[in-house]
Amino acid sequence: MPAFKKNRLFLALTVTIFLAGCAVGPDYARPSSTLPEQHKEATATAQAVAPINPEWWTLFNDATLNQLVQQTLAANQDLQAALARLEAGEAAAREAGAELYPSIGLAANGSRNRISGETFSGQNSGSATYNNRRAALSLSYEVDLWGRVRRSNEVARAEMLASRFGRDSIQLTLIGQLVNEYLALRSNEAQLEVTRQTLASRQESLKIVQARLDAGSASGLELAQAESQLNAAQGQWSQFKRLRALSENQIGLLSGQPGLKIASASLEQLPLPPTPPTGLPSSLLEARPDVRQAEEKLIAANARIGVAKAAYFPAIGLTGLYGSESAALSNLFTSSAGIWTAAIGLTMPIFDAGRTGARVDQATAAQAENVANYRKTLQTAFREVSDAIVNLHEFANEEAAFAAQVEASKRAFNLAQKRYDSGYSGYSDLLDTQRTLNTAQLLYLASRKNRLGASVDLFKALGGGWQDPASNKG
Repeated sequence: MPAFKKNRLFLALTVTIFLAGCAVGPDYARPSSTLPEQHKEATATAQAVAPINPEWWTLFNDATLNQLVQQTLAANQDLQAALARLEAGEAAAREAGAELYPSIGLAANGSRNRISGETFSGQNSGSATYNNRRAALSLSYEVDLWGRVRRSNEVARAEMLASRFGRDSIQLTLIGQLVNEYLALRSNEAQLEVTRQTLASRQESLKIVQARLDAGSASGLELAQAESQLNAAQGQWSQFKRLRALSENQIGLLSGQPGLKIASASLEQLPLPPTPPTGLPSSLLEARPDVRQAEEKLIAANARIGVAKAAYFPAIGLTGLYGSESAALSNLFTSSAGIWTAAIGLTMPIFDAGRTGARVDQATAAQAENVANYRKTLQTAFREVSDAIVNLHEFANEEAAFAAQVEASKRAFNLAQKRYDSGYSGYSDLLDTQRTLNTAQLLYLASRKNRLGASVDLFKALGGGWQDPASNKG
């Protein structure tokens, strides 16, 4: 081959390879953050690291809760649907990736034909009957000069990852709902126990008042008050019993176990999970599955701009065929029966009345919308973390205050009981201290449940948990 032809061939191959490495449209760059570096509730001197505890619920050290979470992960129908969407996304990504490679097919056929002797072409040659056998490999390939296929593959991969993070987000939400519902169930149980003790106390008080009335040392008013307080406690008992049953039903739904029965336990048996280290950086939010899902959607929208812009440029396709064709099957694979074709095709838009430009504008607008959605997701995540930190701290203070109120109310009730038994105070004073003690006990249990719930909210808001910097030292 002459040297100048070799040079031309080398130049053509070089240009083709260079162009094949280009892809029109913007390359993805993460939008600048609009968040502070740290949460205002945190201390600027401390540092925290990003690893997430994937099984944060185990920090409650409750075997029943751990079993319920595992059952939920295995049998919840919303999660199963998310897994199916993920499988579909992975399959779509594989389909898009296949466009990067040539498509090769095999075709084989045989036919027997008769030509009419009465047609224009057959009047000279007469009628004829003949066989035809054919077997061939075919090839088709789009030369991805402008990156349309690569951008399409980028879209499919980002959508697949978005489905994966969507599954993780659903999983985190489901576990959070389950844990909160479990805490509500245990809280209702603890309130039922307080109400049971209140019922026993008020039944005993009613007996005492009835005996005093029979002896002439109490009035009908005191008897009516004692009956009223007993009825109030009975109504309270039914209320907490109903709420516990509803929580149990909801846990059965979340864990895929309709008709589930959960053995009773005490809310106070649940240890408080560790408090978050100070100085939580806002970069921790990048681990949240919904934030990562929003970013993958943005990546897909960004790549669609390139797909749309590629329509401005010519599309080049290569096709080929290699095989054999003969009238007799025995001669199909002889050297003289060989056939082949090779072709290159080019299509290029000349005038489309602005259709391509409109599609580019649509893709660009969709990308801008996804930028806004990504930043909004980040801002929402930041607010949720800030809210959870505030709630966790203040519920702890509230719980301590109510615990002190319970102790003071117990002392007041014991003193009022002694004064009433000794005849130094009326029955109304005893009723007041009974009501105050009952209210304080219920408020304490509610604040305890709220504190535990706030820790769950913080785990969820951080995408699953946090890790204390001390655990990474050494």
